[in-house]
Formats: sequence, structure tokens, C-alpha cells
Amino acid sequence: MGERVTVLLAAGGEPWEAPALALLSEGDMVVLKRCVDLADLIASAATGQADVAVVAGELPGLDADAVMRLLREDVRCVAVGHDREALGRIGVVAVVPEADLDSLRDAVSSAGTRELLVDPEPVVDSALEVTGSRGLVIAVHGPAGAPGRTTLAIGLAAEHAHRGEPTVLVDADPHGGAIAQHLGVLDEVSGLLAAARLVNAGSLDSASFARCRRVVADGFEVLTGLPRPDRWVEARPGVLDAVLDRARMVGDVVVDTGFSLEDDTAPGRAISRNQLTLDAVAAADRVVVVGSAEPTGLARLARTLVELRDTTHVPVTVVVNRMRDSLGWSRRDILGMVEGYIRASGVLFLPEDRAITDKALVAGKSLVELGDSPLRKAVTEVHQAVWPGRSAQKPPISR
Repeated sequence: MGERVTVLLAAGGEPWEAPALALLSEGDMVVLKRCVDLADLIASAATGQADVAVVAGELPGLDADAVMRLLREDVRCVAVGHDREALGRIGVVAVVPEADLDSLRDAVSSAGTRELLVDPEPVVDSALEVTGSRGLVIAVHGPAGAPGRTTLAIGLAAEHAHRGEPTVLVDADPHGGAIAQHLGVLDEVSGLLAAARLVNAGSLDSASFARCRRVVADGFEVLTGLPRPDRWVEARPGVLDAVLDRARMVGDVVVDTGFSLEDDTAPGRAISRNQLTLDAVAAADRVVVVGSAEPTGLARLARTLVELRDTTHVPVTVVVNRMRDSLGWSRRDILGMVEGYIRASGVLFLPEDRAITDKALVAGKSLVELGDSPLRKAVTEVHQAVWPGRSAQKPPISR
């Protein structure tokens, strides 16, 4: 970078715009353009001629995604505003109070001579991080073909909460979540998208995250998923990491993921549709992979196990769903198949129990709420495998 610092100014009509323009037009600085809004600012930055963008802290649309787009053009962002912490979270290099506008020139000069910054990543309040305990993240994954990911994720989360452990169930299926429908949660606003907007604005804290979740039962809360499959583009990379970090502070977290671990980024598309699934598996402390016992289900499960073997190094528990004698093979046969692809921490089986799953879906309830059944007993065994030593019955949580 040369000695001259070139600046884009997007003040959004604030009264400090004129004095700032005078300050930034002296000596070794030059204002290339006064931008009318954020879109104009980003388009101007794409020309590759600017070093620093000076923006109003309250500029409409200013969030982590916008700052990241500026950084990709090697344009650092300096804000004039008062909320230093929130602006710092979204990647702003420096924040100058309007009352101290005389320091703006020094802040811009410092930002203009810095090395290129990395893309901003959401961070968690350090005070909460050191004072609150951090729960485990359990990702429930499985191949295409509806092998029972959502049913198992809900069952594990409900069973965990029933045993006195605070639990957050997160619907992170990028192809359209179904947890809200399964549990009869009528939510006009997606909890995941609401949290994503807060992350982008740098304002996801404990209080705002609590407003995103829905209470299902004592100690059991849900972050509902995408209302439509096309909304996946609103969850940029890094959003789920920030959400899961917040969720860990509440309790243990069960994440219902999508079916694909393929990174399908392509020219003209900056992010992968499967980014939510990739981020969930990468952030998980343990992965539960579920497949169905039919021939096509086992073939898909085998491919998924190979992908997981190359993707994660955390313990993997394999669950084979809809197991029944009429298929013609035994549990030993399936166990041998699984061991040929991955060194699993456990291989468990869920019986075919269409009557109880239909009843749960129609009633909008979890298996726990429907009482004892062969399927719930099998889910309890999965719970014992995923949380060893924490499956002893505890008193239910009281509000």
C-alpha cells in the first residue's frame, strides 16, 4: 500500500458528514466518493481503488456480512458511532465517537496502513464463556432417504432433558427443517434465522438468544429451523458456530443436520448449501449417524460413513433404524458392514415401530411424552451410549 490513503465515505446523512469530509480531504488522504448507502459503498469498494471505508455506525444494513465483503476487496472499515463492542464484533477496525471526531483522521490513517485483515468471525462474550459451563454438542447426521434423523434427534434431546439435563435442540437442516412440525411448535419466525440476523449485527447475547428459542418442556428448548429450503442463503459461514457457542452456555446441544457433507460451492456462489451441516459436524463433540436397515438405506449409510471418516475425528455412534427380522439379515451382519467402513464408538439398533412414530407426529409430541415403548427403550440405549455416565435418572428440572 502506498503512502496516500484513499477513503470511501458512507455517513448515511449524519450531521458529522461535512466536518468528516473536511478532515479526510487533507494531506495524504483523499475521499474517492461519498456513497449514498451500503449498496453504493460495496459497489464502489469493488473497483479496487479504496483503502478504508468510513461509515456511520447506524448505517442501514451494516453487519458482519457487509464488513466481510469490504474486506474481500482489501477495504478496512472505520465507524463513527457509540456501540464499540457491537461494531467490533462484526469486524470494524476502529470506532470513533462522534464527540471525538478529531481523532477520525488518525483512526483512518492507522487502518489504512494495516496488513490485510481476515474475515470477521462471530465471538462470544468472554465473561459468559469463563463463568458458565459449556455443554456438549451432539450432531445427528444421516444420508438421504429419511432414515430418521429428526425423530432420533428429538428423541435424544427429549430423553436428555427428561433426565434433568438442560438441553437445546437446534434444527440446522439446510434443506428445510421439520422439528417445529414434529413437535407442534407454531413459530412465525424461524429461531435459527432470527439468531443469524443477531450474529450478523454483532448483538447475539444471552438475552437475545433466549428470545430466539421456544420452550417445549422443562429444561427442553428448541431453536426452530428454516421455514423454506430457499432460505439457506441467509445463514452465512460462521453463523452456526456462534449460535452453538451460545447454546453450549445453556446446556447440552443436539443438532439435527442435513443429509449431505458435500462442499458444493461453485462459480457465482460463494457458499455451500450444505454449510450448516458441515459446520454442525465440525463443531460437534460427538456425532450420531443414523441410517435405515433396508438395502438402499445401508448402501447410503456406507457412503456416509466413508465421508464422516474423512471429515471428523470425534467419536461416532452409528444407529441403524427400522431394524426388523423380515429383512433377512442379523445385527451381526450389519455390525460387520459398519466396522468395514469406520471405527465406531458404538453400533445400536432401533426397531421398526411405525405406530408410535405416527402417533408422536400426529400429536406433536416426543417419544418421552408418549410413555414406554420399544422404540423409546432403544432410544434410551442410544442416549446411554452418547452420554455415558450421565444417563442415571435425575429429578426433572423445575422452573
